[in-house]
Amino acid sequence: MARSSTHDIVIIGGGAGGIATAASLLKRRPLLDIAIVEPQTEHYYQPGWTMVGGGVFDAPVTCRPMASVMPERAHWIRRAAASFQPEANRVTLDDGSTIEYKLLVVAPGIRLAWEQIKGLEEALGRNGVTSNYRYDLAPYTWELVRNLKSGRAIFSQPPMPIKCAGAPQKAMYLSCDAWAERGVLDAIDVEFRNAGGVLFGVEAYVPALMDYVARYGIDLKLQQKLVAVDGEAKTATFETIEGAETVSFDMLHAVPPQVAPDFLARSSLAQADSGFVEVDKHTLQHLRFANVFGLGDAASTPNAKTAAAARKQAPIVAVNALAVLDGRKPSALYDGYGSCPLTVERGRIVLAEFGYDGKLLPSFPRWLIDGTKPHRLSWLLKSEALPWIYWNGMLKGHEWLVKPKEAA
Repeated sequence: MARSSTHDIVIIGGGAGGIATAASLLKRRPLLDIAIVEPQTEHYYQPGWTMVGGGVFDAPVTCRPMASVMPERAHWIRRAAASFQPEANRVTLDDGSTIEYKLLVVAPGIRLAWEQIKGLEEALGRNGVTSNYRYDLAPYTWELVRNLKSGRAIFSQPPMPIKCAGAPQKAMYLSCDAWAERGVLDAIDVEFRNAGGVLFGVEAYVPALMDYVARYGIDLKLQQKLVAVDGEAKTATFETIEGAETVSFDMLHAVPPQVAPDFLARSSLAQADSGFVEVDKHTLQHLRFANVFGLGDAASTPNAKTAAAARKQAPIVAVNALAVLDGRKPSALYDGYGSCPLTVERGRIVLAEFGYDGKLLPSFPRWLIDGTKPHRLSWLLKSEALPWIYWNGMLKGHEWLVKPKEAA
């Protein structure tokens, strides 16, 4: 028989956005009745997978038991959400049970649509086909980099939106740096085949990146969409403005298209064209259901989908959710902040920080870190500080440098 339960706040998703929001809520109101719906038993620090693929981190340091990051006072419901009934303030789970809420926070992340590239799923993890977008594959990336001595290495990027839009080229730069260190880069033809029309979406950071494209001898190919992979034959097919092109490879780092989770996309909470939860881009409140909020990769906001964005959004959702519970209007505003630490070489990073419409939003004074140029200090931030801040700050409700700004 299907069970039912009721909570003040129900959070869909135990990833970065969901856990951080719960922690921020409980910091403000410790007795709040919060349920987190999350079926997975592991929690991943996904920004670390680039470093795994570059031989900097070992994969296990990016994974912890889900139980260890769940806020102590939250109720963990170890099921998956199946559908929403926002008119009835209810969520139905995959076992048929239901949860009713006073307020709902939707943060289930984004779905990696591997199946949209013919043959890719079957090819992954062998025959030189890899991706840092999966925990189990990032170590294989580093294995390929360590063993490749010559040939063609292709790094692909699908159409937007994707989480961490800089990650495809981060993998490429770290690979090139490793090959240069071993003295084999000149024997490897490196190609960056990007479905988009620009190397990076915020122009201020492009000159520094283009310097590294030239330094590593990368063949930059824009408007090239990966549509098929034949792992056994070691060929990849791209849609280009001139038509389909099939090329051979020795290593292929493939990034899949990314879409809203199916149960969200088919719900009444979804934005019609994208399938993501339809929210106001500043308050993160749903446009049609006032007691629903969305954040993270699953939100319809036009910002870069990064962990840094979720870190900034979570306290804003916490403040605004409590306001709605108390009968007030949301007052905390999100400026679109996201960060993409572009690992251009081992030891240096271009620290891209920006908000809506590409506005630069640096966290540090220019004399300390000029984010448009590669810096050693930015590398230390990525390799040492940010993982610690993630596990011990963001997921614990500490809002260092991300205190919500409220409308005047």
